[in-house]
Amino acid sequence: MPSEMENKYVIFKLDKEYYGIPIANVLSIERIGVPTRIPNAPKYVKGVINLRGEVIPIVDLRCKLGMEEIDLNSSGRIIVVSVNEIVVGLIVDSSSEVLEIDKENIDKPPTDSGNQYIEYINGIGKVSNRLIILLDLIKILEY
Repeated sequence: MPSEMENKYVIFKLDKEYYGIPIANVLSIERIGVPTRIPNAPKYVKGVINLRGEVIPIVDLRCKLGMEEIDLNSSGRIIVVSVNEIVVGLIVDSSSEVLEIDKENIDKPPTDSGNQYIEYINGIGKVSNRLIILLDLIKILEY
């Protein structure tokens, strides 16, 4: 019997595209604060924040996925995720909803050997005329 969380995804926007990550990995969604910078961190690591007493690294998902960086604004959110006991905050343009996407509505990601970012994609979900890029959090959080 599949678990309740198995087909549920937190949907968010980066630029004009919708992305999804499994709700089972999402701890919370927070407003964007100003992170404390870390010297010599990779460009996509914007720093760390103190979230309820826990220091969490913050990753700019736009930067990690090779998109144009934008200034943080009030609609932006930090999605705090946990994967293999690693807790990280992901900066996204806006967080919209939780959707259930059945397995039969998820296609395999396109294969493109020339695109280094394709490895971050688990699949493409189809929900009522929208395509949602489902991200592989384990690959995204590898350094």
